[in-house]
Amino acid sequence: MALAFYWYPKCGTCRKAKKWLEENNVDFNEIHIVDNPPAKEQLKEMYQNSGLELKKFFNTSGQKYRELGLKDKIGTASEDELLELLASEGMLIKRPLAYDGKKTTVGFKEEEYEKNWA
Repeated sequence: MALAFYWYPKCGTCRKAKKWLEENNVDFNEIHIVDNPPAKEQLKEMYQNSGLELKKFFNTSGQKYRELGLKDKIGTASEDELLELLASEGMLIKRPLAYDGKKTTVGFKEEEYEKNWA
């Protein structure tokens, strides 16, 4: 499976990650995270494969996150509720989100990309 690369073109971090993938000849499908956010089931699979806490999937510095007052809700919401929220609004998801069917990375750190996608 080619790497599914969920990104937001106006995001500088996403552009850096995309450039890294291109420069390292990684085969990937770019998916606009706002127009086509991953479905709840996909997010659950990504989360389970990532080894990360589900709250790491949230774009905590985003306007939508603050508007919805999620800082207070994340600690008490169920996994199902959190996945539902993420699937409902692409701007809530920390980006870029990269997934190959086995591994998931959230955000862009060059060493993480090197380890997982090179």
